[in-house]
Parts: sequence; structure tokens; C-alpha cells
Amino acid sequence: MDRNDFSSKLREATNRNGSRLVLALDYSDVFSRSERNLWKIKKEKLLKKAVETLENTAEHLAAVKINMQLILPLGLFNDLQRVVDKVEEYELPLIADCKLNDVGHTNLWITQHIFNAGFDAIIANPFVGWEGGLDTVFEEARKRGKGIILLVYMSHPAAQEGYGQIVLTNEGEKPQYVIFAEKALKWKANGVVVGATRPMIVKKVKDILGETVPIFSPGIGVQGGRIEEAFKSGVNYAIVGRTILNSPDPGKTAKNLKETINDVLRLLGEERGAG
Repeated sequence: MDRNDFSSKLREATNRNGSRLVLALDYSDVFSRSERNLWKIKKEKLLKKAVETLENTAEHLAAVKINMQLILPLGLFNDLQRVVDKVEEYELPLIADCKLNDVGHTNLWITQHIFNAGFDAIIANPFVGWEGGLDTVFEEARKRGKGIILLVYMSHPAAQEGYGQIVLTNEGEKPQYVIFAEKALKWKANGVVVGATRPMIVKKVKDILGETVPIFSPGIGVQGGRIEEAFKSGVNYAIVGRTILNSPDPGKTAKNLKETINDVLRLLGEERGAG
């Protein structure tokens, strides 16, 4: 398979660095039109922090995820490119956390620009549906060897109001997240996002996906998710941001997280082997 294929690139980085850790590089600052004289200073500060953190953590990562916190102030084809270049230097897959959720032509336009900017995958919200929603996005991604990761269940407390609601289908009542997990299989997504703060939801999604579609899980650390519980439930990759970004030593923190994950995976392997 082509080295530029997202799933292959993720697998290579996972094996090379011995890591299931995804860094959420979500540094940000508040910008205002009334303080234009401060924009350059703030941008340089954001860039410095982002690049230094990448330099200190890259060897412990499987991938990097960037959200709007960094994309908006730095600009997709402006200063953010220095961050993209740094991620590329370390041969790590780069995920854009845009949570696509618009009509098809707008989703496609966003996707094309995200991929043109050097990202390897994009996160999309399946709420928008297939025809005239995400169909052209998947087509674009497959054509270019890029990845689509579907948002199945978020990590914040109110996630149950949307992703946990009960939906009446032709097959009876189903939670919304179950329908989304089934869509991930049907649409052949490259991954799904399920919050680590909901280990029982992770387990149910894992039962649907098996090993076909990997689970990326945010919410570990600051939001209360626990590594051992998350990976026991079926998580494949932990997405961690503030625990690393706010650490006095991001490199050491990333290393410790990676090793903790590997210890849990090793124990799980031994337990399943014994069974």
C-alpha cells in the first residue's frame, strides 16, 4: 500500500515509535481586531510552543491532531504551515479536527483545502448523512489516500443529549452512537472518535467495529478518562492534549503516557492469551 495512505502512515508511526498516543496540539490564544499590534507576537508565541512541544514529544507519538484552536489564529496556508512542516519532518500522520457537518459541496471544499494544506485525515460528523453530506468527502479521501475519522461519541458531559439519544429505526430502537458506529463500518471509515470518559460506550462500539475500524479516544486526563479503563474497553489510540500541553515537561509526560499505555496493552495481551 502507498506510504502516503493514512492508515499505512499511522501503522508505520505506531510501530516505529511503539506508541498508541495521539497528541492534540491545541495551543491557542485570544485574538481581537482591536489589538492588531499584538497579533504577530501572539502568533510567534503559539508557533514557538507548538514547535517545541513537537520536538520534545514526537518520538513518543503515533499521530498529531490539530483543532481550530491552532488552525484559526495561525491560518491554514499561513503560519500553520510551519507546524505542518514539523509534523511532516517527524513522519507522523496529521489529523484535522474539523468535525465536518455541513452540506456536501461545503464539506468537500473544506476537505480539499485541509488535504491541500498537508493533513492526512479529517474528522467528520456523521449526523450530516451520506448523500449530499459526506459522500463526496469519502470519495475525495479515497482518491487521494487520505483518511476519514467519524465522530461517534464525544467526551463532554452533554454528549448523551445527541450521541446518546434513542432513535427509532426499521430495526427497532437504537442509540444514535450505535447507528454512527454501523455507518463507520458501512462507509469504510479509517477510524472513529469515542470519548474515554464513556468506557461502556467504547465497549459497545468495539463490539460493533471489532478490529476493522480503530477507536481514537479523547478525554483522558483533564476530563477524567483513565488509560487502563479506556484500553480495556477497546480503545486503539488515546488522544491527549492538555495533560501534555500544560505539563512543565511535555516530552517526559508524553513518554510516561506512552509507557503506561504499553504496559496496559501488554497486560491485556497476557490476560487474553491466558484465556
